[in-house]
Amino acid sequence: MAGYAKPVEVLIDELGRLPGVGPKSAQRIAFHLLKAEETDTQRLADALVDMRQSITFCSKCFNIAEGKPAQASDNETIDLRDSAVLCQICADPARDQMTICVVEEPKDVQAVERTGGYNGLYHVLLGVINPLDGIGPDQLKISELAHRVASEDTKEVVLCTNPNLEGETTAAFIATKVLAPFGIKVTRLASGLPVGGDLEYADELTLGKALEGRSTLI
Repeated sequence: MAGYAKPVEVLIDELGRLPGVGPKSAQRIAFHLLKAEETDTQRLADALVDMRQSITFCSKCFNIAEGKPAQASDNETIDLRDSAVLCQICADPARDQMTICVVEEPKDVQAVERTGGYNGLYHVLLGVINPLDGIGPDQLKISELAHRVASEDTKEVVLCTNPNLEGETTAAFIATKVLAPFGIKVTRLASGLPVGGDLEYADELTLGKALEGRSTLI
């Protein structure tokens, strides 16, 4: 039985690799792009290439940042401080440098920022502890968090992981196994967020109240 032309099959396959996009959805998107104006598809392609070339993770908190670390040539070395790329929040001296809000993903940083009720720094774990998916503490940016707390004048860490099983497990691990020896204040979001929900979908009022009423773990 004849299939689609090779370029179409490759596109459908690549689209199907995206999270939340199944085979049928990938097929619909592919054929939508086929029928779209060439200028529209070119804008999409340009946006993807530009993102990959100009966006990286913040060297300090692992939020998304614009820019790429400097690369040394064969005959030169680069100071690590010169190669660091900071996000807008870490680069802002007006932020509260003594408070770190720990979130799962960069999108959660934006969710907290929309509340307008937090002015500290962030630390993005880039995931959560999930043994079923083979993700343990070593696969997350947890050791980097410990290094920040040890080397910076941190007074409080707000654990802002999602209120589901994986998020609670991750928060408990960080509080008891990582941060407890430092003797600093460790807080968790208060009630107000639905159990099993994601920060990404919480409205500003609910998330803001949860931040205001966060509880102390240590």
